Amino acid sequence: MDVQDIDFEELYRGTTPMGRKMPWDIGAPQPAVVALADAGEFTGEVLDIGCGLGDNSAFLASRGLHVTGLDGAPSAIEQARTRTGDVTFAVADATKLEGYEGRFDTVLDSALYHCLGEDERHRYLAALTRATRPGARLHLFAFSPEVPDAFPAPYLISEANLRETVGKDWTIEKLEPTVYTTSMTAEELKQSIRTMLDAEPAGLDRLDTDDDGRVLVPVWQLTAVRR
Repeated sequence: MDVQDIDFEELYRGTTPMGRKMPWDIGAPQPAVVALADAGEFTGEVLDIGCGLGDNSAFLASRGLHVTGLDGAPSAIEQARTRTGDVTFAVADATKLEGYEGRFDTVLDSALYHCLGEDERHRYLAALTRATRPGARLHLFAFSPEVPDAFPAPYLISEANLRETVGKDWTIEKLEPTVYTTSMTAEELKQSIRTMLDAEPAGLDRLDTDDDGRVLVPVWQLTAVRR
C-alpha cells in the first residue's frame, strides 16, 4: 500500500477500523523534541508543521515560545485546539504554505516528511524555504531504512534523500540516527499495521521499547539552517 492512499482526515475522525489510537499520538511531546527544547534549539517564531493533535506545539508554547501548528487534516486541528489555547492552529497544505512567507525562525517536522511522495517532498522543502527567514533552523524526524520491513517502502527515507532534498536550500548541521516513541506496544503496533497499511508485520520484535513498553522506531534526526 502506498502511503498516499492513507486518509489522515479519516484517521483523526476515528472512522477507520483502528479507531482513535494512532501510533504517533502519545498524548505528550516526543521525548526527542523535549531534548531539543532543553538544549535551546527552538527560538523566535516556531512552526510545528504536520502538528497532528498538537502535543509538541503545546509543549513548546509552555516554554514561552510563540508557536503556529499547521496540519492538512481539519479534524486534527479541531482536536488540537481543545488541548491548548496557547498555540495558533490552522489547516494548511504543507507543500504550499501560502500566507506564511518569511515568517518563521524555527521549524519542527515531527514525522511529516516521510508521509509525502517524492515530488511532494521537494515542493514541501521549497515551501518551508519561503515560509522561513534566512538563518532559520529546521528540526526534522523521518523514518530511516533501519525500520523493519513491516513498514512500506515510501515511509523509509535514505540519508542521500535528505541530503539532496533538504540540502538544496539548507545547510545540514546534524544528521544522525535516533528513535521515535510510539503510543503502542509491539502487539498493538502489529495490529495497527495490519489494519492501517494492509501489510503483515515482520521484524517488529527486534525494535526496542521504553520503560512503558512503547515501541521505539528508528528515525533520522536532522538539523539544518536556512541559507
